[in-house]
Amino acid sequence: MTGTTRIGDRDLRIGLNPFMGLMGVAPAEPGLHITAPPRRVGGNIDCKELGRGSSLFLPIEVEGALFSIGDGHAAQGDGEVSGTAIEAPMDVVDVTLTVHEDMSLNMPRAWTPSGWVTFGFDEDLNEATATALDEMVLLIQRLYDVKKTEATALASTVVDLRITQVVNGVKGVHAVLSHGAIR
Repeated sequence: MTGTTRIGDRDLRIGLNPFMGLMGVAPAEPGLHITAPPRRVGGNIDCKELGRGSSLFLPIEVEGALFSIGDGHAAQGDGEVSGTAIEAPMDVVDVTLTVHEDMSLNMPRAWTPSGWVTFGFDEDLNEATATALDEMVLLIQRLYDVKKTEATALASTVVDLRITQVVNGVKGVHAVLSHGAIR
């Protein structure tokens, strides 16, 4: 799905950027878990960066993972500020699931066509921001074999922090490291 959609009866058009808002696996805690709040194992992340060609990496905490996907969006701004996007049913979603035995994660991480993305989720926006940034600093350390102080300095010059969402019970922040920003 590409193109635009018309809004209301006026000639206003919105560019479409389809993605699945909900992608996650089961947390290790016992009990029933709703998918609405994003958390360390994914959930209703609602990040428009996770469109076609992206890979989302999730920490696996239970046997079989129990992957869930849904909440199709045709378009959404960062933050999902009014609590909704252009919600869209998705008749076909092409997803490949791969277990990376050698990967250890604390939080979701993504590779997208435009760059690497790390996430932070918390009721407190400052805590969500700190988590997203900490995860990005760890990623930069691994990708470029640098110490934490160097990774933090690099992040300060090339990483963008964006509000993923302010809905679903927690705040979400994603840190973006564009491909080629560090050479």
